[in-house]
Amino acid sequence: MKRLLIIYHTQSGATRLMANAAYQGAKTIEGVEVILRRAMEACADDLLAADGVLFGTPENLGYLSGGLKDFFDRTFYAMPEEGIHLPYGLFISAGNDGSGAERQLQRIVQGYRLKVVADTVIERGEITELGLQRCHELGAAMATGLEMGIF
Repeated sequence: MKRLLIIYHTQSGATRLMANAAYQGAKTIEGVEVILRRAMEACADDLLAADGVLFGTPENLGYLSGGLKDFFDRTFYAMPEEGIHLPYGLFISAGNDGSGAERQLQRIVQGYRLKVVADTVIERGEITELGLQRCHELGAAMATGLEMGIF
C-alpha cells in the first residue's frame, strides 16, 4: 500500500482547513494510506516512510511559516545523502500572493531531491469553498498518482 504524508503548519486555522480538505480528497482513493501531521509533530521517520508528500503552510511575512521551516530544519540531516526523491505538492494560505512561500519551499526541497508533481494551490485571504475544493482535488490527484504508480 502506498503512503501519502500531508504535513502542515497553521496558526489561524486556515491552513488546517486546507489540509483537512486535501486529506479528505486523498482518502477517496483506495490503496493509499493517508497520514496527516502537524509540522511540529512530524519527524524524519514520517518522511522516510512516505511515497509522496503534500506540504501546507500559511504565508508569514511573505515567506514559509516558521513551523514548516522547523520541520525541514529538524529532518534534513536525517535524510540519505542521495536524497529521497519523493513527489510533492504544496498548498498555501496567503495574506499576500504566496509566491515568497512557494519559492522558499521550492528551494528547500531541492536538498531533499523532491519533485513537484502538481500546481501549488494558493488561497489568498479568506478560505473559500472553491479553495477547499482545489485542495480536495490536490489530495485526490496526489493519491491517485501514487496508487497508479505514475509518480
